[in-house]
Amino acid sequence: MIIRYIGPLILLAAFFGGCASKKEHEVYNKPAAWWYKEILKKVAAGNMDKADDAYTSLASEHVASPYLREAMMILYRVHMEEEEYLMAQFYLDSYIKRYATGRNIEYLRYLKIKTKFAQFKHPKRNQKLLLDTITEANSYEEKFPSSQYNPLVDTMLTKLYLTELILNRDIVSLYKRLGRKKAAEIYQKKIDASWLKETPVATENSNLFQKILP
Repeated sequence: MIIRYIGPLILLAAFFGGCASKKEHEVYNKPAAWWYKEILKKVAAGNMDKADDAYTSLASEHVASPYLREAMMILYRVHMEEEEYLMAQFYLDSYIKRYATGRNIEYLRYLKIKTKFAQFKHPKRNQKLLLDTITEANSYEEKFPSSQYNPLVDTMLTKLYLTELILNRDIVSLYKRLGRKKAAEIYQKKIDASWLKETPVATENSNLFQKILP
């Protein structure tokens, strides 16, 4: 009879032992400076998951810490370098929400456009992101007509418009193959209205086009 219970008891012991072991490695109630140093340490080691965990602890245990501001921007830049754009956008949005002012909002909104633009490794996979980024870039230039970053925004906009043009051509071709004449005409009108429609690089197979996106 006793043998019947040995297996389940061993499993329970292993389970609770594992939980205890895990708790031993969890860290709580550390000073803000300690968490900030932990973030830097994990970033230097290339362990971004642990760096993000350390940031979460810093943000939850020290909501008003001055270390948060610098930690957000460090993690934003490192995630950008690692091409982890969703995480980069999370930190940038968090930074803007907490620290945007009349003095830095121009630069921060430029960074937001740059972050979205960097995601276009495969532009055809996210048409909404493409259109949203175009809208945001145009809005930026309207709000900050004298911004020092406008030449960079103009360059991104031109590349985005070229991508939109090529995408619309693909959509027209698809609708024609499917026999959806009216839908094809809608997108053909968008092509005809594009100021880039006669541009030699406005073909997907162009070597120049291959170089215009990130």
